[in-house]
Amino acid sequence: MSTPSADTGAEAPAGGPGDPGHVATAGLSLSPFRALRYVPDRVGTLAAVTSPPYDVVDPGRRLDLETADPHNIVRLILPRPEPEDTGDRPDRDTRYRHAARLLAEWQREGVLAPDPEPALYVYEQRTAEDGPGGGALQRGLIGALAVSGREAGVVLPHEDVMPRPVADRVGLMRTTRANLEPLLLTYRGNGGAAEVIERAVLGEPLLTTTTSDGTHHRLWAVTDPAELAAVSRDLATCRALIADGHHRWEMYLRLQREHRHLPLSPWDRGLVLLVDTARYPLRVRAIHRVLYRLPITEALARLGDHWQLKEVPGPLETALQALAEAKQHAGNAFLLTGGDGMYRLLIEPDEELVAATVPTGKPEEWRRLDATVLHATLLDHVWRIPDGPDDIGYLHSAEAAEREAARSGGTAVLLHPVKESVVRRLAEQGVMMPRKSTSFGPKPATGLVLRSLALG
Repeated sequence: MSTPSADTGAEAPAGGPGDPGHVATAGLSLSPFRALRYVPDRVGTLAAVTSPPYDVVDPGRRLDLETADPHNIVRLILPRPEPEDTGDRPDRDTRYRHAARLLAEWQREGVLAPDPEPALYVYEQRTAEDGPGGGALQRGLIGALAVSGREAGVVLPHEDVMPRPVADRVGLMRTTRANLEPLLLTYRGNGGAAEVIERAVLGEPLLTTTTSDGTHHRLWAVTDPAELAAVSRDLATCRALIADGHHRWEMYLRLQREHRHLPLSPWDRGLVLLVDTARYPLRVRAIHRVLYRLPITEALARLGDHWQLKEVPGPLETALQALAEAKQHAGNAFLLTGGDGMYRLLIEPDEELVAATVPTGKPEEWRRLDATVLHATLLDHVWRIPDGPDDIGYLHSAEAAEREAARSGGTAVLLHPVKESVVRRLAEQGVMMPRKSTSFGPKPATGLVLRSLALG
C-alpha cells in the first residue's frame, strides 16, 4: 500500500526514497513491550539518574552525571573501562562488558525493574522556557518499532552516518542486549494515535520528574487492547522521519541482520519515541563544527579571494544574530571564531568554486545547503580537513563550540539551522544530508524507559 508523506500527511509518492516507481509495502508497526524502569525508592531521584542522549554529553557533563547518582544511566550509555583496566587505550569490549554487568547488577539489586505487562508509553516533555500555562509541549509514544531499511520506504533517514560511532553503539547493544535510549522519530498521523495520547494524559502518570535543565517529564502506560489497536490502525498508514538517532538506527539494522536466522527475534524491533509533528512540531537547531588542528589565523589565510569575509561584533549571541540576518539576504553563510571573542562572517562563496567542488547528481536544494558547501568546498577543498574525530568535533551548542575552539586552539564554524521542511523534502527523495546537519528537539531524556531484549 502507499503511505502518507511524513511532511504533509498526504499519500507518499509511489515509491521508496528516490524511486518514483516503488511503493512502500507497510506502514509503521509499533509494539508494546515490558519497559525496564528505575524504581524510585532505590535511587536518589529520577532526575538524578537520567541523562541527555549519549552523543550530546560532553566530558564535563559526563562527570557531573556520574557523580549525581551512582546509578545514573550515563554509566551504561557511555561506560568507562572497568577499574582494573588501567591501560591508556582500554579495550572497547571491556567497557561494553562493564556496562552489561552493571545493567544485570542493578536489576538484581532492584534498582531497575520490569513493568508487569507490555505497554506503549505516552511520554510528555514541557521545556523550561515554556511559561505558566504551557506553550511548546511535546507528547509522543514510546514503543518497540519494527526495524526496516531505506528500501522499504517506511523509516526515512536524512543524514549519513559515520562508521566509528555505529560500531561503538553496535558493540554496546550487542553486549548489553538492551535498547538503552529511545530514538526520536517524527510522523504525520490521521488522529487515531493522537487521541489515544490525549486520553492517556488525563490519568495518573507512572512518573513525574524535572531534570536539571528545567524540563518537566511525565510518563503513562497504555495497555488497553482497544487503545493499542487504535494506535496500530493509525500508524499502519504512516511513515516516519528519523529526527535524532541515525547511528542508533543503523545499529538496529546491523544487529537485525546479525540475528536474521532467529524466528520472531527481539532484534527485529528497536526502542523509539514517535512524535506526531502535526500536533507537536519539533525545534530544529544547527550542529556546529570545531576544527581542532586548524588555528583561526590559518583558516582565514587559506580562504583566498573566493569568499567575502566580514568582522561582526560580539558577544556570541549578537554574532549569531548577524549570521541569521546574513542567511536572509545571502546564500551560504558561516560564522568563524577561534574562541577569542572575535567573530568573522563568511558569505558569498565564489560560484565557480562551489560548482567545481560540490558533487553533482543531486537536487539543487541539497547542493546549496550550508552543510554541503561546508564539507565539499571548505573542509575538503580549501582547508583539506579529514572528517575524523581527531580533526573535527561536532557540537550541539554554539557556546560549547566556542569553548572548544578556545581550548584546542582551533576554529569553530557555526551554522544557521536548516528548515524542517527542507529536511523532509530531501528525505522523501532519498537524499541524505551531510552527517550531523541538524539537531531536532526536545530530545527524550535517557533513563526513563529502557528495553531489555531478555524480556522479549
